[in-house]
Amino acid sequence: MADITGVCIAMCTPFDETGETIDDGRMRDYIDEILDTGMHSILVGAGTGEYAYMTEAEIRHLVELCCTHIAGRVPVAVQSTRMSTVNTIEATKHAEDFGADAVMILPPWLESPFDRGVIWHYEEIARRTNADIILYNTPGASGVEITTAMYRRLIAVDNVKYMKDSEGDLAKLQKFVAIGGKVLCGADPIAPYALMAGAVGWIWGSANIMPDECVRLYELITNGQLGEALELWKLMEPINSFLWSNDLDVEYLVGAKTAANMLGRNLGPNRKPQLPATAEARVAIEAALSTLPTNRIDPSRLVYRGWEEEQDWLVSMSNRRHPQIKTTGDAS
Repeated sequence: MADITGVCIAMCTPFDETGETIDDGRMRDYIDEILDTGMHSILVGAGTGEYAYMTEAEIRHLVELCCTHIAGRVPVAVQSTRMSTVNTIEATKHAEDFGADAVMILPPWLESPFDRGVIWHYEEIARRTNADIILYNTPGASGVEITTAMYRRLIAVDNVKYMKDSEGDLAKLQKFVAIGGKVLCGADPIAPYALMAGAVGWIWGSANIMPDECVRLYELITNGQLGEALELWKLMEPINSFLWSNDLDVEYLVGAKTAANMLGRNLGPNRKPQLPATAEARVAIEAALSTLPTNRIDPSRLVYRGWEEEQDWLVSMSNRRHPQIKTTGDAS
């Protein structure tokens, strides 16, 4: 049985400067950097990792690359969500073949079946794999809710061991905890409170930004040092709240990668159609990062960059992606 407790980073995927190619070397280096912080486990192909914008071949390559490089140093989970049951089983078996300890699977979310179809989907996948299954409840993104009644049915399946709950409803999370199984919080604003309420850990995109702080927060809470934990959380909360909800049109995965890049992690741009954070948004992110005790930006660096600079950046990226081709009659 996989031990996906503590802090499981929903890992960003490094791309080259065009955003169109996975940077294999940087991916390996990034894994090593994250493991040096004491991270407990890694999720490959997370939403924060932009798997939704990758081809099937790219996802499989990423899984093979990461599982091979991690090489059992920590438990590895892989998101094997696909739209059909057959395709999800194939992706699950591929992850398992390359050493994944667990797979995380969303309910079928486009033209979704009713509850009995969702339950059948998970039961059928469970019959075809030995890997532990992490249910994924994120109705705000998928439009499909795993209800407490569904969870009660699913957690009884032998290798359905965990659920990542990103709904953000602490009262409902406590109901899941009371039913049984192992609940992992995926809602940033309630992270410490979820752990205090019985969650066994987090699957956390923000761990790309503040891995040291996330690990320390887990240690403080599990050691019963709740006062110190909440003091640390006060410093972590600004960037977590910004990523979860903001008025600057910054999606979660854009905010997470932008912040990580600001801290020197060199993960490259997001893949289109996700657009880069505007200059105004970057200043807001910098301000939120300035409170972190370890992964912080010096407040003296908070300088507003105008729209002209943003336009220059977009033009330069476009030119790299679509270089001009000279014609025969071009005299230049």
